[in-house]
This record gives sequence, structure tokens and C-alpha cells, in this order.
Amino acid sequence: MAKIIQEPSRTFGEYLLIPNLTTKDCIPENVDLSTPIVRYKKGEKPELSLNIPLVSAVMQSVSDNNMAVALAKNGGVSFIFGSQTIEEQAEMVRKVKKYKAGFVISDSNLTPENTLEDVLALKQKTGHSTMAITEDGTPDGKLAGIVTSRDYRITRDSLDKKIKDFMTKGEDLVVGQEGITLKEANDIIWQHKLNSLPIVDKDFNLVYMVFRKDYSDDKEHPLSLLDKNKSYIVGAGINSRDYAERVPQLVEAGADILCIDSSEGYSEWQKDTIAWIKNYDKNIKVGAGNVVDREGFRYLADAGADFVKIGIGGGSICITREQKGIGRGQASSVLEVAAARDEYFEETGIYVPICSDGGIVHDYHVTLALAMGADFLMLGRYFARFDESPTAKVKLGSGYVKEYWGEGSNRARNWARYDLGSSKKELQFEEGVDSYVPYAGTLDDGLGITLHKVKSTMCNCGCKNIAQMHAEARLCLVSSTSINEGSAHDVILKNQ
Repeated sequence: MAKIIQEPSRTFGEYLLIPNLTTKDCIPENVDLSTPIVRYKKGEKPELSLNIPLVSAVMQSVSDNNMAVALAKNGGVSFIFGSQTIEEQAEMVRKVKKYKAGFVISDSNLTPENTLEDVLALKQKTGHSTMAITEDGTPDGKLAGIVTSRDYRITRDSLDKKIKDFMTKGEDLVVGQEGITLKEANDIIWQHKLNSLPIVDKDFNLVYMVFRKDYSDDKEHPLSLLDKNKSYIVGAGINSRDYAERVPQLVEAGADILCIDSSEGYSEWQKDTIAWIKNYDKNIKVGAGNVVDREGFRYLADAGADFVKIGIGGGSICITREQKGIGRGQASSVLEVAAARDEYFEETGIYVPICSDGGIVHDYHVTLALAMGADFLMLGRYFARFDESPTAKVKLGSGYVKEYWGEGSNRARNWARYDLGSSKKELQFEEGVDSYVPYAGTLDDGLGITLHKVKSTMCNCGCKNIAQMHAEARLCLVSSTSINEGSAHDVILKNQ
């Protein structure tokens, strides 16, 4: 008969943290949220770490190049979705790597032959009033000039007026040369009282734009996750079908870390994928998953995965459990895999980080996942709510929502992540839904609140870093009655 695990499948909502002694130096400002994202040997430092324990999910509705830049600014990593053509995904990676801290790849470009009407339309679309004019209208074409809102008057100029007739021409511009540092660029901006500075190569092709406002923005993000060239760290999702074609192009584009995107990763297909990647280039970092128990973790760790992702069916848009009857409560999964990771470390001297993927409803669940042993978390719904996600913001009732759909939904049609050896698309079925999530404003503001809550709770646990949480946090199970007691009760709430 089947092996029965009698312990109930538990979720984060069934646990609470018990406070430890909070010392006077244990305040949020002193909490370090850095954490490893790739395997390392005992006594050595990991080659790649996060400054915050959060990464964004491999999803069409979450992780594109804009989210990747925004999250890297805050110390995390986005895994750009792989359910698109190899060329499209590689281009997204390339855009992130070209976007150095403080250096912007222009997304507002027109040609000298375009008109004022085109300028106004592009301003409406992007919100940017400064536009780089290139000869071919591309972000890296020969710089012909610049247009700002000071160059035209809507009330007097004709909409069919050509840009070449009112732009500031290239020969009249102050520019910086490729290779300039951010400090040098900002010195030029201040010296010439500019709002922006085009950076060009030796042939006067546009490379970057540096804006006065972005210098302070860079200073406001001290946790930015950067490589040795001051470019943002970015990840990319892959599958276990076209990896031989996809991986080389993603690596060439500059992807720092890969992640096999699958609803269930305890499979020979994932082992083969990892083996091919490590044979192609042993320095490529690749995470694998998802798993929910010790056996799944050991299999992928032995296969060479640089991190292992945990969770089946716990995502807010995932219906794998009701479709297939497979999965496990996220808390139970994290607790068992964390124990397996520690056991593996003791046996081999190799630490393989684990990523909790799914099951996060409230901000405090992040802290619970860390206390249970997760090194970092992958979030979808959480990041989909922000301006920086690639989905549409929609008016619904008296407020706004953003679209959010699963990679297992018919809308995503990402059947490659369900690799069971069949190529018959007519046999595929949905494991995700198409939905909305409440709009939450900018990532900076929302993430700032979440991380402050995490740090504050860690202080209540007497912990100033994630390793301490793993070793010293105390948890207890809660009853349904206790859960009710934990929220407002037996009062009449005032209208908010």
C-alpha cells in the first residue's frame, strides 16, 4: 500500500513566532537581511548573495526587465520569465545589464522626421518629457538631438511641426563619453546646469542617458545588487526542453543566474538539464525545483543545483493541488527541506540554499518562512501588485487592480514547465488561473514597509540576521480559536 505521512500538511498561517530576548542593540536598523542564493563550501563565501531575501517569480505577469531593475535596486533579483521567445527573453536580460546604476537606456526615442504630435503621444505613453532623438529612432542610434518640454509650446506650435525644427541639435549638446563614471557625469550635469546628460560612444551613437534626479535615486538605494561592472544582477527562467538553445543566449546576454521553472522538479528531466548546463559551463549558476520533501531536495542537490526551490500548489493563482491532488502545505515543506539542507551540509560540507516559493498571504509569513529555514523567498502575487510589474492597471469599482495570471493558466500557455515527456498540447490542462490583485503603488514604498516589518519581527526574536533566525527562532502551532483571537475581535470597528 501507499506510504502514508500522518503529520498534517501545514501552512504558514498555522504558526506563530515566540519572542526571544530583545537586546538594546537589536533594532531594525541593525538587522542584516543578506543571504546566499547559490551553493558554497564550508568556510568559503558564496559567489552570489542577495541583499534582501526576496526574488520575483518566473512569471509573465511579474518579472520583466523593468521589475528586474526595480528589484535589483532594492537588493533582490528578478527571474525574467522564460515563456517567450529566446530572443525576447535575452533582450530583456540585455536591457537590465545595460542599465547601470544611474545610467538609463533611453526608452523615449524618435527621429528628426517625427512630429510634435509624436512627441506628445510618446510623452503620454512613457511619462517622460525628455526624449533622445536618434537618426533611426532607436535607443542606440546616432544622436541627432534632444527634446524637452521647453522646446515647444502646445498652444502655439502646429502638431505636424517636425522635430528637427525645434529640437536641440546634437552639435549643440553637452555630452559624456562612454566609460564615464556616474560621479563624473553628475559633475558635468551640475557644472552646466543640465537636467540630463547623453552618454555617447566614439561614433556619437547614444549609449545611455544620465538624469539629475537619478543621482539622488541611486544614493537612496544603498542595497542595490550590482556586479563588478556596476550593472544590476538579473536572473532568468528556463525550462527542461529547449535549454540547449536558450541557456547560451541568456548567458551571452549577461544573465547572472538561471532557474528551472517547473511546477514539480523531482524529475530526471531537471537532472539532465542541470548536467547539460554544468557540462556547457560549470560556472553558470542554476536553481532547480520545485520540491516539497527531503528526497526531492537530495536529488536536486546531488544533481548540482545551486539552489533548490520549495513549493507545489501554494501559490495564490495555482490550482495544481485541486487538478492533480499533488502538493503539500508550504510550512511543512519548508521545515522538512530545511532539515534536509542542514543534514546535507553536515555530510558534504556544501551548503545549498533553499527558496520558499508560494504560500505567502501576509507580510509576517515572510518572517515565518525565514524562521523555518528558508534562505530566501520567491514571490509572484506580492510583486504583481506594483507599478513596476508588466501587467495592466485596471479600474475596478472604486479602486484599482492589476492583472495577474499563473504560468500554468491557459493565458500563459507555458506548457514547457510541465515536462512529463509528452508533446501533445491537446492533452494539456490548466494548473493556474487568470485573476486580479489589488494595486499597491510603487515597489519602493510597498517593499520598504514589508522589509521593516520583517526586521522588526526578527528583533522581537532577538535575531539580527537570517542565520540567527534559522538557529534561534522559536515557533508554535496555533489553534483555529487562537487564530481568531489574533485579529480584532469583540469590538465594534469605527468606519475607516
